[in-house]
This record gives sequence, C-alpha cells and structure tokens, in this order.
Amino acid sequence: MGTALVYHEDMTATRLLWEDSECEIECPERLTAALALLQQWGLEKRCLRLSAREASEAELGLVHSPEYVALVQRTQDMDKGELQALSGQYDAVYFHPNTFHCARLAVGAVLQLVDAVLTGAIHNGLALVRPPGHHSQRAAASGFCVFNSVAIAAEYAKQKHGLHRILIVDWDIHHGQGIQYIFEDDPSVLYFSWHRYEHGRFWPFLRESDADAVGQGLGRGFTVNLPWNQVGMGNADYLAAFLNVLLPLAFEFDPELVLVSAGFDSAIGDPEGQMQATPECFAHLTQLLSVLAGGRVCAVLEGGYHLESLAQSVCMTVQALLGDPAPPLPGLLMPCESALESIQSVRAAQAPHWTCLQQDVPPTLNPSTCSPEGRSLPLLPGGPTHDAAVLSPLLDQKDWSTPPVRTAVVLTVPGAALALPSDVLHQEESALREETEALARPHESLTQDKALATLGKLLFLLDGILDGQVSSGIAATPVLAAVDILDVAIRRGLSRRAQRLLCVALGQLDRPLDLADDGRILWLNIGGKEATAWSTFHVSMPLPRTTGGFLSCILGLVLPLAYGFQPDLVLVALGPAHGLQDPYAALLAAVLRGPAGGRVLALVEEVRNPHRSL
Repeated sequence: MGTALVYHEDMTATRLLWEDSECEIECPERLTAALALLQQWGLEKRCLRLSAREASEAELGLVHSPEYVALVQRTQDMDKGELQALSGQYDAVYFHPNTFHCARLAVGAVLQLVDAVLTGAIHNGLALVRPPGHHSQRAAASGFCVFNSVAIAAEYAKQKHGLHRILIVDWDIHHGQGIQYIFEDDPSVLYFSWHRYEHGRFWPFLRESDADAVGQGLGRGFTVNLPWNQVGMGNADYLAAFLNVLLPLAFEFDPELVLVSAGFDSAIGDPEGQMQATPECFAHLTQLLSVLAGGRVCAVLEGGYHLESLAQSVCMTVQALLGDPAPPLPGLLMPCESALESIQSVRAAQAPHWTCLQQDVPPTLNPSTCSPEGRSLPLLPGGPTHDAAVLSPLLDQKDWSTPPVRTAVVLTVPGAALALPSDVLHQEESALREETEALARPHESLTQDKALATLGKLLFLLDGILDGQVSSGIAATPVLAAVDILDVAIRRGLSRRAQRLLCVALGQLDRPLDLADDGRILWLNIGGKEATAWSTFHVSMPLPRTTGGFLSCILGLVLPLAYGFQPDLVLVALGPAHGLQDPYAALLAAVLRGPAGGRVLALVEEVRNPHRSL
C-alpha cells in the first residue's frame, strides 16, 4: 500500500505558440515547479511512482464523442495557423501539435492511478497532469481542458471495477461544468464543486453554476454547486463548506471512491481565483476526505497558475495523502458572511434530496467562543490575509519532518500486541518510576501495580507525542482507574508542551473539579444528559443514537470547536457506558488529527480491542 505519484515529462511538451494573454498562464512550468518542490521537500521519494500511459480511444470514448476525439487527433498534423484557427472556435483553449499525446497521457495517468487504488496496490495518490480536464465536454474543449480526465476515470471505475458510488470533489476555483453536464442525470456520481461565481459574473458565466442547479431526472441532488459570490475566501470558508455541505452529503452517499479535481487556483496568490486559502488548508481538506471510501482518494491536478502557491499546495496535498499530520492553519478561523450565505443557499437547495439536511442540527457553539485567548473573535470578512510574495518564507521556515512513529499503543493484556498492524509500535517503555509514583500518589486507584505500570507507559507515550517522536497513540486503561489516568494525562500534557488541550470525553466521565477553567482546557463531554454549555470551555451533550446524529455531532459541534480552539493535544477518552461503536470511535479520532497536528491520544477501557480503533 502507500501513496502513488503519477507523472510523465511528455506532459510538459505542449505550450502556447502565439500571443494570447488569457491562455498564456497554462504553461509547462506548472508541472515542473510542482515536481521540483515535491523533490525538494523529500516527498517524491516517499511515493510510489506509477508509469503513465496514453488512454485508448475507447477509454476517451467513455465520455467524449468519436468525432471530437478524431478532431483533436488531427491537431497533430496542423500548422500554427490551423491550430490557432481551431483554438478560436472554443472558449479559452489553445491547441499544439503535442496536445493529443499530452491529453491522452493525462487521462491514462489518472486511469493508472484508479487501477492501482481499486486493486489495492496502493492506498491513494496524486496524478500530476496537464492539460487539465474538468471543463471539457462530450464534444468540446473549454477552459484549457481537452479531455475530461476525472469524468473518464469515474466512468472507467464504474465499468471496469463495478463501482456504484463515486464522489467527485472539485475544489478548483472555476466551475467544472464539463463534469456537471456529463453526470447531471447520473445518481451513481455525486459531484461537488465550489467555484468563484460572483452572481454569474465570473467565468464560465453559467446560470447552471448556481446553488439551485442540483441535477436532472434521477440525478437530482447529485450535483452540488457552492458558488462563492465574492473573492477573498479563506481557510475558514473552505472548512465551513466541507463541514456543513460536502461531508454531510458524502457520509450519507457513502462513496466507494473519491476523485478530487484538485485545482489550486483556489489558493492564495492565484491571479484567477483571488482567494486567500493558504496551502496548509489543502492538507486539512485532503485529510478530511481520507476518512471516506476507506481512504481510496485519487487527486488529479486541474488548475493553479501561481507557480509558488501551486507547488506548495500540491506538496500539502501529497503530505496529507502520505498520512503526515496537517500543519496548523494560520489566521482566525471565522467564515465570512458571504460564505455563510452561500453555504445556506446550498443546504436549502439540497435539503429535499438528503436526509442529513432534513434533520435537526444538534445545539452548537460558535467556534469563536473558544479562541486561544479565551475571548470572542471578530468576524473577518475574507478570512486571514497574506501577501503571496511571502508564501515561500511562510512555509519553508517550518520543520516538515514527520514523527518517526506514526502510531503507538499501550496494552494491558499480554500477547495482545500480536494482533496489531505491522506499522504500529507496541509501547513497552515507561516513564521514570519515581515520577510515575509521584503523579499517581493522589489517586488511590493508581496505586495497584497494573494501573501504575499502565500509567508509566502512557506517560512515556504522551511525552513522545508532545516531543514529536510519535504522531498519535492509543492506550488501554484498567476500568477502575480510567478516570484518574485521564486526570493525570491532562495535567501531564499541560505541564509539558501543550498550551491548549482538548479533551473529548465519551460516557460517564466528569470534568475534574479542580481543573482551572482558564482557557487552556476545552472539555467536551458527549454522553451528558442534556446539551449544556457549563462555561465557554466546558460543553456537554447527549450521545446521538443514530449514525446521522453522530455524524452531525462531529461535523456540527466537535470539529468546529476543535478548529476554533486550535489545541496542541487532543485526548479522546472512552469512559464507562460510553455506548460508542468501534467504527465511530475510529472516525472521531481520525477527524481530530487535523485540528491538533496529528497529536491525538485515545484512552479506552481494557476490555476493548485497542487495535480496532487505530
């Protein structure tokens, strides 16, 4: 398994041969800049390189007409004047003698990636390709796009691999009208696109790019358009779109494969998008998508015309696919009013088609109430601002090394380590005995040898997480000592490197009375008798009894609070009578990796199988 990278240098062969200010931004340097940074950051060598191939004419015919394919094929023999004349028949397109070869390679690269993912040869991957594809239609090129690689890949996955539910996430800043037209009456493909719209005043200037275009016939509800009606959308706006629109629908749809039309003209600095989302945001978005479809995610490069922003965003996406912790998001995470209006319009348009949008949303708090400073944050229209010229210093100053150990486990049952996955460390080392005994002394339940030994291993693991040696962990705790071990873990975390600690307690686990309510600890209890905000940093709600209710709880409460709080460490504690099934516990721990930079420690009762929640 692992992450694949598909690329072929021939895809840099096509370029604009005449003066055209609109088309000149789609250039070979888009690929070479991205690949160079992947190599500079050491990411390329961590990926499995797949060889690209040309798509066959039959594969192109999965979505394109034979006449159109034949027309593009003839461009191989056209001179410059003929190419320019043909290009002028389409909207924002240029042809080159190598276009047919490059476009076939782009499609074939994506199909190679899909094959590898769906056969289990790899877990996920990125196709670094050009020309892009999501604007091209059955018989027309459009917007730099010749063959619709992602649409062909979706049809290919259905026909060759027998898939029935495919999610396409298009985060390019332009509406992928080509994909929409191809699948607008097809309920097997859920197409989500956000795009700069400005009430129809931005390219491609289509009425059907608005929120009320939801598909046709049996496909109604399976086209989801989120129009951005002003520029400057930032990290908070993109996250809000995922949490309030895309992910609720995606969980209900339950895709077997996720295809990402990964256009990075939606990132900061791009002249087309004029948005403010930083490259780090795409790591978080990719990480959230990775909890779908068993992690089978195929990202495909679409747009992106600011070379530095594009390259860094590609690297962030690949890091997330590799499973690296997502870097913290800069700025205040407050979506702007325009973004919220667009999100609400999409939810209203889609509500008749999706059960998750018809349910009552659980009581939530505004994420701004849990700022690091413990005060309400002002609404910042347009999100955080950064000068595109300082993108490189912003990122290059960070330490991109990943923890040597991805996941470590503390077990109490002898021999249980034999059932652990091969890449999970069985934590056997302990903290110093004197130090462990001192921390355990106030708690009678921790004086027993078994509990004391467990506490020592847990403290060693916790220190490893906070010191950057381990990304995340899970610890089985003796039932009678679970509450006290959690109390010690909280205090240990705060005394070390954690300035802000989020504790998500499930079941009958009360917040220790003597913990200071000073804004360093956000205590979220899921399993309380009623939804109550005891204070800004102490929230309680009942455990939802349905799958939809639990997902709404995660997306509508847990993640907004977590991203608003920006914790240095997350403790997930499954206490007595928590009632949470293993898949739900695993999902909760997985999605909380984003807000905490991967630093999540789960505490479970020893009667459970710890490795099932990894």
